[in-house]
Amino acid sequence: MTDGAEQHSGQDGIPVTPDAAQQGEPEAASNHGYGKAQDGTQPAQPPQYGEYAQPQYGQYAQAQFGQPAWGQPGTQQPGHPGAAPGWAPPPKPGIIPLRPLSFGTLLGAPFQMLKRNPKATFGSALLIQGIVGVATIAALVPFTLWIVGRVDNATLEDQQTVIAGSVGLGIVVGIVLFAISLLASALLQGVIVLEAARATLGEKLTLGALWKRVWRRILPLVGWLLLLGIGFIAASAVVVVVAVLIFAQGQGFLGLGIAFSVFAAIGLIVLSAWIYTKTLFVPCAIVLERVGVLAAVRRSWLLVRGAFWKVFGVNLLVAVIVNTIAQIITTPLSLVIGFGSTVLDPNGSGDQVAFLVITNGLVLFLTIIIGAVASVVQSGTIAFLYIDRRIRTEALDLDLQRAAEAREAGHDSADPYLPADQFTAATA
Repeated sequence: MTDGAEQHSGQDGIPVTPDAAQQGEPEAASNHGYGKAQDGTQPAQPPQYGEYAQPQYGQYAQAQFGQPAWGQPGTQQPGHPGAAPGWAPPPKPGIIPLRPLSFGTLLGAPFQMLKRNPKATFGSALLIQGIVGVATIAALVPFTLWIVGRVDNATLEDQQTVIAGSVGLGIVVGIVLFAISLLASALLQGVIVLEAARATLGEKLTLGALWKRVWRRILPLVGWLLLLGIGFIAASAVVVVVAVLIFAQGQGFLGLGIAFSVFAAIGLIVLSAWIYTKTLFVPCAIVLERVGVLAAVRRSWLLVRGAFWKVFGVNLLVAVIVNTIAQIITTPLSLVIGFGSTVLDPNGSGDQVAFLVITNGLVLFLTIIIGAVASVVQSGTIAFLYIDRRIRTEALDLDLQRAAEAREAGHDSADPYLPADQFTAATA
């Protein structure tokens, strides 16, 4: 018999003593650490039903290495002097908090990464794009001048042969330049992905260290980009061949050919966007999880499942933002070049050549700079989307937290980005 002395706090039927009831403070709150703190500060709110509650940052270090956990009683919490004992914000050893990332964090994290380590990120992009640009100019300009000279100097009977040979050589040069561009794109994607992953843990690698680590995974990266390019070319070729066959049937099939071409082009764009989004995390899996191409495709497909529109939308929005900024910067300069050349030489006598060389050189320089920034931001966005998806589906934030605490304690730890079986074996 309670004689009605016991009352309920409203929290799962936990009884409240009469004294606590008179004071208006449920005993359950004090027992669970959510009541009013002894120093008079505001109480820490308990997690609501169904809310994701992460373990406090520092518990792993305390349990494993005998060090006091950050945010535990007896330790001072920087920036939160009046917080109740046991409260801690989401851990943030690097540029992002170790929790599921918000939309704003996903948009801002690539720019924070670029600002935090510009030599390794922007420097890599600028160097790689500069090498590709120089190689392209060095190959195309002399080759074009040489071909034009050969055709002009050839006799009328030999011109067809010279043109056919020139086309063959042009294809070879194009393949070489494509291979260089493919290698550069793979290297840059790998560098940015690795930098984003290490920046999340608070590590700052040099440009040489990043390149050295990524170079070990360069073959799978190139293989994936090559496979993606071949697939798109093959699908486009099928559409073109079918359209040509329809048009070849005669005038009566003209409408059918046009309709097929339009709908096939739209379908190809939609299919390409879908496959690209589903396989967006393949470079991340190749570099960070150290798996092969096919395994990386399966990993990306699994991580994107259930979040297709978010992944597609964030990636598209960042691309639109970057390209819009690029157009805002380059378009006025291009207009100045057009009007300037007309003002300096309205009769077209050739006096504006120096002006055109300088201004076009400036446009090219700005284009390379903006392209380098855009490549870093877009690749970084993909990397942080990958980390967010693994946090939401695999609780990667807990592994990252343990790795960061072990490093702070001066102990070695397994790479938290490895697949679950490899990570468990490395920490056993």
